[in-house]
Amino acid sequence: MRQTLFYIPERIFGYPTFGVGVLLAVWAVASVIMLAWLVRRQGFSADTWGYVPLLAAIGGVIWLLLPRIAEPGFGLPIRGYGVMLLLAFLAGAGLVVWRGYRLGIHPDLSISLVFWGFVPGIIGARIYYVVTHSQEFHSLGEMLNITQGGLVVYGSLIGGMLGFGAFLVKHKLPLLPMLDILTPGMLLGLTLGRIGCFLNGCCYGGECDLPWAVRFPVGSPPFVQQVEEGKISLYGLRFQGPSDAPPVIAEVEPGSPAADCGLKPGQTVKAINDLPTATVHHARWVLLNAHRYGDSIAIGVAGRSQPVRLSIPAILPRSEPVHPTQLYSAIDALVLCLFLLAYDPFKRRDGELFALFLTIYPVNRFLMECIRTDEPGIWGTPLTGAQFLSLALLAGVCGLWWSILRRPPGKALPAEAA
Repeated sequence: MRQTLFYIPERIFGYPTFGVGVLLAVWAVASVIMLAWLVRRQGFSADTWGYVPLLAAIGGVIWLLLPRIAEPGFGLPIRGYGVMLLLAFLAGAGLVVWRGYRLGIHPDLSISLVFWGFVPGIIGARIYYVVTHSQEFHSLGEMLNITQGGLVVYGSLIGGMLGFGAFLVKHKLPLLPMLDILTPGMLLGLTLGRIGCFLNGCCYGGECDLPWAVRFPVGSPPFVQQVEEGKISLYGLRFQGPSDAPPVIAEVEPGSPAADCGLKPGQTVKAINDLPTATVHHARWVLLNAHRYGDSIAIGVAGRSQPVRLSIPAILPRSEPVHPTQLYSAIDALVLCLFLLAYDPFKRRDGELFALFLTIYPVNRFLMECIRTDEPGIWGTPLTGAQFLSLALLAGVCGLWWSILRRPPGKALPAEAA
């Protein structure tokens, strides 16, 4: 796992590197150059104007999001998840353009199609996550921040299909042949996206003792979950009660940094590093991030006029070993992508690749959810939302197969009209 690859410093040689004004100026110049290039190639067409919402969305992200994700004292973080998401888009788009070109579709049309699916796909993936994790968000900025994960594949599929559908209707392109072109590209993008999940630590599995099990570092999603479940202590401290309860120490592990500085069960933590800790959640959050700001922690407890100082060990704790389900999912998506590419020359009807995807992926995803522990069951059942959606897709794809197989064999592409 490597959530942050590196930081862009706030200033280099005394000059700002990521001030909103500077980045907005760069965005404006780049947007003008891109639009001018499009106008030169294809004039003021609908395709040209189709890029305007995307460029406007990028400007909105710079204006609203970047000031909120910059970390004082460190700079602008370049997240592993975001980098892999960008690589996933480029790789998936490249595969779509290449496959389309082989069937006689102009690369400009394929690129436009990818953009029309990518932006709604990201929006759909984020909306799905925000709706299913609404308790985690307290502001619009938090909802918009996707640099540390929080995108759901099924939400992306729904949003992307809406965008693709609108584009195909607008340009009067055949639906099923275009979906067959897009599907392997989506899976290649998903492969790289899941590697981003691994770097971020999200979408993790349950505990296991397999040789390839992964122990994620302090502050990672699986580490935080295990702390909340009482399986891991924070420098020897465990708190009692729910997250919104006062931070009363329930247990101090013998020989731990907490025991060495004299902390005892029953004491109430009032502040950590001069930050008030009114709840268990606040205390855990400060302790989880304290290692980034020094080699010791000042803990104020009720009944003491002076805080005690807890030394942070040189080797930070890690989570209990868990399944690297992110890598399982990446391998699954890559194998499915290669399978569809290998099957493509043998298909007899348009839509078969997309139908195979909707048949195989839901089964794999349903089984994957059985070993993932990052999502709770819903509606009073042990099944997660993704598992219910998988069952719905399996039921729906039966109708798609019926529609495809009742058609006479033949393919719409390559077609000279494309």
